[in-house]
Amino acid sequence: MKRASVVLIGLTMLGALGAGLADTAVEQSLGVSSEVARQKLADGNKRYVVARQAHPNQTAERRAEIAAGQKPFAAILSCADSRVPPEVIFDQGLGDLFVVRLAGNILEDAALGSLEYSVEHLGVNHIMVLGHERCGAVQAAVKGGEAPGSIGSLVKAIQPAVDKVRSQPGDLVDNVVRANVAMVVQQLKSSEPLLAEFVKKGKLTVDGAVYDLDDGKVVILP
Repeated sequence: MKRASVVLIGLTMLGALGAGLADTAVEQSLGVSSEVARQKLADGNKRYVVARQAHPNQTAERRAEIAAGQKPFAAILSCADSRVPPEVIFDQGLGDLFVVRLAGNILEDAALGSLEYSVEHLGVNHIMVLGHERCGAVQAAVKGGEAPGSIGSLVKAIQPAVDKVRSQPGDLVDNVVRANVAMVVQQLKSSEPLLAEFVKKGKLTVDGAVYDLDDGKVVILP
């Protein structure tokens, strides 16, 4: 009986410690405003650009801290391009970002549901839609024609952005990259019933940005 009691006490202490670590992770992220989230992303990208990354929250302690639950400070909808990993270019770590990645950073049902989850259940107050230079999905949409398999669904989603800027001066692919990001931002802001309500109440901001493949900078679109 004595041994069983010791084991029970030990398990209780371990459980309390685990709960305490989880609570700490939640407390650290609760109350992160859109302004703070934007600044954390901007600061992280600046560190990445000059190769002075802090590599935050990538320790065994951090892994244990968030094992029981996540509380990311921002959500990122980005392209699936292997050259544009959000956690790397924003110099963030475990549990910091809620990332959804699809070729062309398009918004389809599963992506929308994922972002809604981050806002409704994880308390995310800021979403960034992140496009990038020389995007292959955008290039396919600009090229037009039949796309094999399900690639056609990507092209179809980006096509309205192509049509919008086709007659504008400048590089068409670059223009479509920006127009596509802006289009997805508006889709998110107006998405009912969830996200639009959060935006209306001032509880959610959505920014669009473009990543420069050459210098690593993330530029926020007006």
